Amino acid sequence: MQFDLSHAALEIREGRNSASNLMEMSIAAAQSPLCTHVFSQTFLNKARWAAAETPPTSPLAGLAISVKDLFDTEGSVSSASSRVLQAAPVAQTNATAVSRLIAAGAAIIGRTHMVEFAFSGVGINPNFGTPAALDASHPANPQLAPSRPARIPGGSSSGAAVSVASGAAWAALGSDTGGSIRIPAALNGLVGFKSTARLVPTDGAVPLSPTLDTACALTRSVRDAVLIHEILADRKVTKDDRGLSQWRLAVPRAVFFDDIEPAVRTAFERSIAQLQAAGAHIEWIDLPELNELAHVNAIGGFSPTESYAWHRRFLQAPETAALYDPRVRSRIERGARMSAADYLDLLAARKNWISQMQKAIAAYDALLSPTTPIVAPTIASVAPANGKDAAADAARDEEFVRVNALLLRNTSVINMLDGCALSLPCHNANELPMGLMIWHAALRDDDVLNISADIEAVLKQN
Repeated sequence: MQFDLSHAALEIREGRNSASNLMEMSIAAAQSPLCTHVFSQTFLNKARWAAAETPPTSPLAGLAISVKDLFDTEGSVSSASSRVLQAAPVAQTNATAVSRLIAAGAAIIGRTHMVEFAFSGVGINPNFGTPAALDASHPANPQLAPSRPARIPGGSSSGAAVSVASGAAWAALGSDTGGSIRIPAALNGLVGFKSTARLVPTDGAVPLSPTLDTACALTRSVRDAVLIHEILADRKVTKDDRGLSQWRLAVPRAVFFDDIEPAVRTAFERSIAQLQAAGAHIEWIDLPELNELAHVNAIGGFSPTESYAWHRRFLQAPETAALYDPRVRSRIERGARMSAADYLDLLAARKNWISQMQKAIAAYDALLSPTTPIVAPTIASVAPANGKDAAADAARDEEFVRVNALLLRNTSVINMLDGCALSLPCHNANELPMGLMIWHAALRDDDVLNISADIEAVLKQN
């Protein structure tokens, strides 16, 4: 088993290491070139104090945890990595998710940058810089970073992912509205678990879409995902050790493989073959209900509509409207076009689609899909151009729209389903990071976590 949070906490409990020593390692990583643009604010002295004072028997044992910049942490501003909220009042209390982590022994090392207002799966933030994804086929090493092309980290929990991949944090609190935990997990070689949304409170967080928003985390292993989920949801996961061969699994052909890059298809099919060789029963199915989702969203989605309701006070004031990232602003403003009748139709269409999907997949314990159909492109290919060349600006914007749509397509299915999903690394050491997604409908979280643990055990052998 890799050196994950669970391993580190065990070392602390058994006296073979100390939280203070491990905290200094996390701080060194947080201050290294690997974490350029990762943190909007760090709490290094507070984290040192927490590491020294936290009982070693606590679940998180004083280890470093990062928090996405949309969750309230007492005494700091939740800016959602936007200039619009830079002057907002500091939070007087912690978000419930943050409070639960601290109560379990987390030492909050800092707030991580993100896509402005969480409105993109790419990870770009022109206002505060973009943390580069780490090539997970190599150890985190500042000397290696300049030799690799700078690639997008995925979003919107961009800094959260790089904080874990770099060693600055053992786990990262983030959010997932259309894939914002699982996309950066896939592109950084991490585990990202999106629970059923209702299981974790989202109070104290800047909203994107209250219908779809999920508070969840990035980790280094499935067992860490279980641990953090139990803390965030204040519930125990029912463990099931029946073994991989006892689960009934399916791979839907529809939608998930459209426009897939050959490298991702190869890695996914290789993983399926490995699982089958280990005794897994996997059936390829058509699942035509997936093709209906485009019709459900044809009148507009939840994110633009619900975010516009929250942002209109800022967008209607010229002095704050001008502070938005133009790409984010344009997506939010689309929500102004949806009428109340259209919104009610969307709610009804989603409810009907969920019912159809639940019936179609009820016979399976989990479904398997590529987390994203592409690997991380370079930052240069999608970042805004310099504004001096209209053709270059238009080309970058067009590529950004294409990449964003592809990154979000597979993962957003589960958010619309009100389901749960976990992304696992499925790449080889000489490949860019890619993810395999294990998923199901609402409240099947324990099945997804147990099956993910079985799958992780097989994939780690190769």
